[in-house]
Amino acid sequence: MMGVWRSLAMLILGAMATGAPAADMGKTLRITFQVAETGFDPVRIHDYYSGTVIETVYDSLLGYDYLARPSKLAPRAAELPQVTDGGRTYTFKIRKGILFTPDAAFKGKRRELVAEDFAYTIKRFLDPKNRSPYAFFFEGKILGLDDLAAEAKKSGRFDYDRKIPGFEIPDSHTLRIKLKDPDYTFSQILAFSQTSAVAREVIETYGEESNFHPVGTGPYMLDKYVRSSKIFLKANPDYRKETWDFKPGADPRDKDIVARMKGKQIPAIGNVEISIVEESQARMLAFENGETDLEYQLWDVSTRFMTEDNKLVPDFVKKGIRLDRIVDPEITYTYMNTLDKIGDQPNPVGGFTRERIALRRAIAMAYNLGDQIRIIRKNQSVKAEYPIPPGVTGHEPAWKNNIRHDPAGANALLERVGYKKGADGYRSQPDGTPLLIRYSTTPDERGRLFAELMKKSMDSIGVRIDIHIDKFPELLKAEKQCRLMVRGAAWIADYPDGDNFMQLLYGPNAYQSNNACYKSAEYDKLYEKSKLMPDGAERNKLYREMTKIMERDTPWIMNDSRYRNTLLHKQVVGYKKHPILHADWVYIDLDKRAK
Repeated sequence: MMGVWRSLAMLILGAMATGAPAADMGKTLRITFQVAETGFDPVRIHDYYSGTVIETVYDSLLGYDYLARPSKLAPRAAELPQVTDGGRTYTFKIRKGILFTPDAAFKGKRRELVAEDFAYTIKRFLDPKNRSPYAFFFEGKILGLDDLAAEAKKSGRFDYDRKIPGFEIPDSHTLRIKLKDPDYTFSQILAFSQTSAVAREVIETYGEESNFHPVGTGPYMLDKYVRSSKIFLKANPDYRKETWDFKPGADPRDKDIVARMKGKQIPAIGNVEISIVEESQARMLAFENGETDLEYQLWDVSTRFMTEDNKLVPDFVKKGIRLDRIVDPEITYTYMNTLDKIGDQPNPVGGFTRERIALRRAIAMAYNLGDQIRIIRKNQSVKAEYPIPPGVTGHEPAWKNNIRHDPAGANALLERVGYKKGADGYRSQPDGTPLLIRYSTTPDERGRLFAELMKKSMDSIGVRIDIHIDKFPELLKAEKQCRLMVRGAAWIADYPDGDNFMQLLYGPNAYQSNNACYKSAEYDKLYEKSKLMPDGAERNKLYREMTKIMERDTPWIMNDSRYRNTLLHKQVVGYKKHPILHADWVYIDLDKRAK
């Protein structure tokens, strides 16, 4: 098996050539983000949009084959690893000659990417001062790293120079990582963009501002930047010579993509201009006016460009516009904070008494997901029945969530456990105190629609809600501090394995990815057992047991998985949405003649 991996590594690395033309600086791809970025420090950010930029500015150890389906790991900054010691030791060979983009932090010298940069970056995840939302990727895994983090919590200083047994660097381009236990997803974790290498000099030079001063080795570099408004990227002139040479799969479109892209430099497009446009109507109008080259996540205006059978309207077809359509490997859910208190205030949806679990379950039963899919999503999503979505290892296609839309049943449940209605039609808590649920959302049209649906759903069971509105970055910050009561969230696969989704309810991941701050000893014990297993029937059985516990305690309302309808103007060449990669535009081109 290792010989097959090495052969694949050499095949892809051999695709690098010096003859491919450089990125065309006369080409600019224009796209939009529907939510503002929160920063560009891989260790400290947690949102999809910032992660998309990070994927292009920095290098992770591994990546993915652009055309292979299902997703397949491929070399990036390193060859595919040699895995030994029963899955406990991973040895990476870093490619030589990869350079960081010039920066004052390097004091006029060119700086090569080396093995120590990845060791330093992984250590940063467990540095308490970084409060990394992805610390769970490495907690409890690498020999000696948790001890280093524990000492930092006591002393207030993380000792980056201290040697630990989990990192061995035999030479400047070899990194050996030693794990406490086998981890069958570890290679996939190291293909995730947030594990990309940063330079220690840059972090120490810019401190807190390093989040907005990205210096990497990836195909693009930050050119200009207006926070929460515009992001301008340009092709990295020192990026290694890497030629587009992916093999077609079973999809008939692949052969055409290969015919038009094979042999081109990666990246082929010289500039990327990203505009933050929160409203779908405005993004749709910009695309129709030719102000952007591709657009996606337009489900709330999908009737403007799609017929009832999900085909492009004739006018768009005549203009040469194309549609790329997949169901994202994601789940959206509405979490309910299960802590007894939020700050120093009692939390009416928190705790695990009979009454509190019943309240959360009643809220889930009252929420009209059908209206969400039909009215808000315009039927551009599918109901999420299982916490692992389709297209991800561990998904159970036959599973049916046992909480269904049933306002009458929800009302009866609340009456039974003592939530009585007053003269105004709203319920009080079993102890007679007022019941008020705080629902958080964003100030845009989409946020307003979700707030209206939540209020209508809660009115159907006599539960009064307060709508809390704030900007996305502020909500995200409060969420990671477990300070929000109820909020809608989404999780798209960081890597295509069920572990990436089941960890969302693992107790120690509270204040990171566990937005419900849910802590169940029963769930945690099963999750910890599943972590030591490869994909297979035994692990899937544990996932089903964990799902039953989740449904019983109801920290979430399971919502949906969205269709990603990407509209492409005819000048866009080579596009095919990858299920895991975010910045697909690294692998595409623009045909100026097609405009």
